[in-house]
Amino acid sequence: MKMLSCDVAVIGAGTAGLAASAAAAADGAQVLLIEGGEPGTTCARSGCMPSKLLIAAATAAHCAGTSSVFGIQTAPLRIDGRAVMTRVRAERDRFVRSVLQSYQRIPESQRLVGTAQFIAPGRLQVGDGVQVTAKAIVIATGAYSAVPAMFDAVADCVLTHETLFERVMLPGSVAVVGAGPLGLELGQALHRLGVRTAIFDRGDRIGGLISDDLNASAARIYAASLNLRLGVELQAEPLAAGLRLHWQGPQQRGSADFEHLLIAAGRRPKLQPLALHNAGIALDAHGVPVYDRATLRCGDSAVFIAGDCNHDRPLLHEAADEGTIAGRNAAACPSGVQAHPRRVPLAITFSDPQIAIVGDVVTPGHVAGRVDFADQGRARVMNANRGGLKLYGDPADGRLAGAEMVGPAAEHLGHLLAWAVQQRQSVRSLLDMPFYHPTLEEGVRTALRDLCAQMPPSISSGYVQRVFGAGG
Repeated sequence: MKMLSCDVAVIGAGTAGLAASAAAAADGAQVLLIEGGEPGTTCARSGCMPSKLLIAAATAAHCAGTSSVFGIQTAPLRIDGRAVMTRVRAERDRFVRSVLQSYQRIPESQRLVGTAQFIAPGRLQVGDGVQVTAKAIVIATGAYSAVPAMFDAVADCVLTHETLFERVMLPGSVAVVGAGPLGLELGQALHRLGVRTAIFDRGDRIGGLISDDLNASAARIYAASLNLRLGVELQAEPLAAGLRLHWQGPQQRGSADFEHLLIAAGRRPKLQPLALHNAGIALDAHGVPVYDRATLRCGDSAVFIAGDCNHDRPLLHEAADEGTIAGRNAAACPSGVQAHPRRVPLAITFSDPQIAIVGDVVTPGHVAGRVDFADQGRARVMNANRGGLKLYGDPADGRLAGAEMVGPAAEHLGHLLAWAVQQRQSVRSLLDMPFYHPTLEEGVRTALRDLCAQMPPSISSGYVQRVFGAGG
């Protein structure tokens, strides 16, 4: 048995793990990075990047197929599914190679390959032949697609985002389970690429939207072009080729045959191999370590948890931040552990129209301002005049608190609004900013004006609304 010791052991070499390793090493710790699977991030290999490559192809097909609204006629559209997937996989592999270069730059003496499990607090067994003793340990093992047991009978037909992008051809038909960000993005992209697609969800929410009125608007918009079935229970039975899916809800029931079932109904922390019962830390009802969100420390132990495996904010920029926080605190443990400020929450769904959720959209007592993109000037110019924006403000101080949007360029407007929320900008100060004409940002100004009007007179009085041009 080979015995190793280090200051900080990091389990997992994804986004959070690489960030934790770099942060701990930068603070002078002796670090050992342990990877039990394929190195490389979820984002590059099976998440953000390949999904956006598929969406880019779908957008090109959609634009070609709908250009007649601008008076532009195209030849009959032909989609080469093999060529689509060839580009997706080739560009995906390029992104993965870039991530692997970061991993491979870490000295071999600071890397260890093998599945890690706790054998005691501060001690790990890695594979069959190595034991590691560490002063502090960072868990950064990521997450995996959760496939409900109800689909075991059709397991051979199941796809997840981990397997979809390994295909050399687009499937002929797919039933997507889950209308959250991932299911909506992939379902719409496959539909636009000529795949017969239906999207199912037992709930009634689209893309994570919280506002009832925006969610209802989104459901109408997407249902106009997609086979979208919300509020339904599902049953699947195997066929000689593919599966038959039955659905039933309060106002609908039916069945249809599909080649594949694409599961996009959430991801589970990848914690099972770790034997956390030996780690000396408390676990919640789902087996996830109980931890402090500001320090990422598990109780008063020398264990920290970062990235998708803590089931908090499963996004790349959050995983990188959490890895840095966990790595620095692990290096400083026990006496130098500090709470670190977090960025304003920002979530984006790359559907069409896009969805963005920013900051605090749930606190009671906040007031809201709105804009409908149906008559927004630049949106109409672009033939993208669908959806709306809802801004939330704190009437106590006039500060912008959050935003929800389904509409054009939400990925960009969402960033603009997230920056404003993080800087604690007031509605009045934002209305003093320049708004060029004609732009989608003028829609933000319309919503800000409406939000200002909902504020108490002590905040809203004295504002002079100046209107120039048309369609803002």
